[in-house]
Amino acid sequence: MSAIFNEFFFQPVFNILVYIYNVIPGNDFGLAILVLTLFIRVIFFPLTVKSVLSQRGLAKLQPKIKEIQDKYKGNQQQIGAATMALYKEHKINPLSGCLPLLIQLPVLFALFKALDVAFEPDSLNMIYGFVGNPGIINNVSFGFLDLADKNRILAISAGALQWLQSKVTNKNQGPSQDKSSPTAMMTKQMLYFFPFMVIIISWNFQAGLVLYWVATTAFAIVEQLIIGKRFAENKNNE
Repeated sequence: MSAIFNEFFFQPVFNILVYIYNVIPGNDFGLAILVLTLFIRVIFFPLTVKSVLSQRGLAKLQPKIKEIQDKYKGNQQQIGAATMALYKEHKINPLSGCLPLLIQLPVLFALFKALDVAFEPDSLNMIYGFVGNPGIINNVSFGFLDLADKNRILAISAGALQWLQSKVTNKNQGPSQDKSSPTAMMTKQMLYFFPFMVIIISWNFQAGLVLYWVATTAFAIVEQLIIGKRFAENKNNE
């Protein structure tokens, strides 16, 4: 399994990253990270839209799901059958919100591993012949940021952007119909807990890895704002 991951995900992603590093002006690896992150976000943008639409659909059905749970209280089999019938009636797949993330995970893990080993001398042995071996990857980006070292400011920025992304994403999913529901309460807790965890995890990571997280979160916020604007325009046109 590890060999398959390395062959079809890690090495291609690593080579794409090095190729971008080779061709961009100044051979700035931090800029290469930003370019590749934007490229990945653009490719998966249709899946992001699909995920948000699915989540909005599920949010709208929460009152009816609550009615089913109250009606068949204590009968989990009947609750499950009625809930699935409700999903079928409204043409909603409850798993479609998770599917885009599952599809992206191998690519994200590959990019994460590529950034983790990028500055190791032996890593360039994995470069394809047609990509071109740069000989060495400069770990200093933008003239001041050491991508191979820890950076506390980036770690805090990653947590702050994660909080902002959660706020924008929750807004796009539509208003919660029952703020006392376990799902709504968990969402509220995660709004603050997850950004805090991002800071803790990023605190001891290489700046290159954290820069990727900051970049992908920032691009995700822009995506959510674009999606939210489309929803608002569609609502005004109805």
